Amino acid sequence: MHTAARPEHHPTPDDPAARDLGIVVGFDGSPNSELALDHGAAVAARRGSPLTVVITYRPTIPGYPTNDELPPDPEDVARKEQAEAVLEGAAARLTEHPGTVSYQAIEGDSVGALADVSASAQLMVVGARGRGGFLGRVLGSVSMALPAYAQCPVVVVPAESEPGDGPVVVGADGSQHGRRAALHAAQEARERGTSLVLVTAMQTPGSGEYWFPLPPGDAAELVEEHRAVLQDRLQEEIAWILERVPGIEVTGEVHRGAAAAVLHDAERGAQLVVVGSHGRGRVASALLGSVSRAMLHGARRPVMVVPLRADDRAD
Repeated sequence: MHTAARPEHHPTPDDPAARDLGIVVGFDGSPNSELALDHGAAVAARRGSPLTVVITYRPTIPGYPTNDELPPDPEDVARKEQAEAVLEGAAARLTEHPGTVSYQAIEGDSVGALADVSASAQLMVVGARGRGGFLGRVLGSVSMALPAYAQCPVVVVPAESEPGDGPVVVGADGSQHGRRAALHAAQEARERGTSLVLVTAMQTPGSGEYWFPLPPGDAAELVEEHRAVLQDRLQEEIAWILERVPGIEVTGEVHRGAAAAVLHDAERGAQLVVVGSHGRGRVASALLGSVSRAMLHGARRPVMVVPLRADDRAD
């Protein structure tokens, strides 16, 4: 990729240059983690960011009262060497990568270790599934748990990821956190040279628990009136986004149905689907919102989950 053709990257306020690990990919040598590695490498090349490839391994349980009495464990050494051998496979796959690449084999629990690493990352990328032993557990559990604890956005690449050359799609619910997710989605659209589609779900009585109350009158007419209100709000959101991330094409769509189902339908042909880790749901204390969890199940396109963090631009 030629540097002159690389789109300009504008880091978000909580994504400063101090996040020196750049784009971090969890890798275990499985086919799905190879897809995640390809995705992360492409993002790093577009942004001109460093690429860091990480594997973790579980240590043996110590049988000594203090660390001072703990000699080197041959099994731990072997596990580390095995992990480093897997990283060599990643290096072989990245021989033509144009940017800086570093590799880390980290001892510890998978989700906890990757969550710690995320504090120094601009973006984390993992596969939806891996080898059962990667990071000490099935990677499927890692891909579900990591977005809840990560300190940066996390992209989960499906095991059977289908290529898409369409827009970036983001779920819009009018919340501040939804706006933050939309800002990340807009930046992705600009970097990829594609458009952005904001999707709002208008739930029907049979699609969820947040159906708006209908006053007396013609139900169909009232539903269409409500759709028009939501569409107007989307237009306001579009104007707000373009003030902060100019130079992209942005459209908005209102669809009837539950949010996760609407987003699954909208992901067809999309390059990326972006959701916030939380929305307007009742359980604000949940580590991961119901929509983001549902999107990670059965996704056919990479899904970015944006964490609940402050962003001055979302005010």
